[in-house]
Amino acid sequence: MLDKTGTVTSGEMSVSDVFVYDNSLSENEFLAICTALEKGSEHPLANAVRKKGKNLSLPEVKYFKAFEGKGISGVINNESYISGNIRFLKENNIDYSEIENKINEFASQGKTPLIFCKENNILGVIAISDTIREDSKKAIEAFKKLGKKTVMLTGDNKSAAEFIGKEAEIDEIYAELLPADKEKIIRTLQEKGEKIAFIGDGINDAPALTRADVGIAIGAGTDIAIDAADIVLIKSSLSDGAKAVELSKAVMRNIKMNLFWAFFYNVLGIPLAAGALYPAFALRLTPMIGSA
Repeated sequence: MLDKTGTVTSGEMSVSDVFVYDNSLSENEFLAICTALEKGSEHPLANAVRKKGKNLSLPEVKYFKAFEGKGISGVINNESYISGNIRFLKENNIDYSEIENKINEFASQGKTPLIFCKENNILGVIAISDTIREDSKKAIEAFKKLGKKTVMLTGDNKSAAEFIGKEAEIDEIYAELLPADKEKIIRTLQEKGEKIAFIGDGINDAPALTRADVGIAIGAGTDIAIDAADIVLIKSSLSDGAKAVELSKAVMRNIKMNLFWAFFYNVLGIPLAAGALYPAFALRLTPMIGSA
């Protein structure tokens, strides 16, 4: 199983589109609000927004709060603001129907839309683009040759996830997940007897990395993800995940071979050392030879 952002994709995100819905705001004013709100977030999407608005004068944000897998909230000039995905808007009873086509347009292009709102009113959308890692497709092919099914778990928009999944030729895709949802999917499959290896890089992946039979962290990932994993891919290459599977298979072959020969020579040696063949053939092992 694979995380999307920073695992299948490079995680080097950038703002591709800025759509201002509120006519009272200029693009720079909208960007300044968005950048200020995202300043306190550790998510890669937030970093892309901060880069876009780094040269702008930013308002002060109070009472910042992050909601895992959903979005963020804060107060600017005594007015409440939120930013996040559609699930977060639904939870806050915000009507996004007038910009739904725009959101779907961005998502169908593989972009992640962040929707910004003020006091339950839509301000606009920032679309974040990410690219598939150069070796991801080869890594997926390598997993399949090893007889492994590839599944992507992501909190991203369904259309954006399907775009990336199709390009990388991933077998199955679960989108719009919270961190707890990823862990639950893995637990459900384990209860059915499946053995799960999960590869991820972010804070949101920690529960899944811990739950999986084998947790594999991308080397450039967060400290929490690395601490939660059993294996760390130093080169931050998904192909190394496939190599880790190949290496584990080689190690198991070596262990089985060693056990075979250990039992083989013991099965022969113990009767000789015990004198089982001495009466008939006068064959036995001295303690010195037996110890050797």
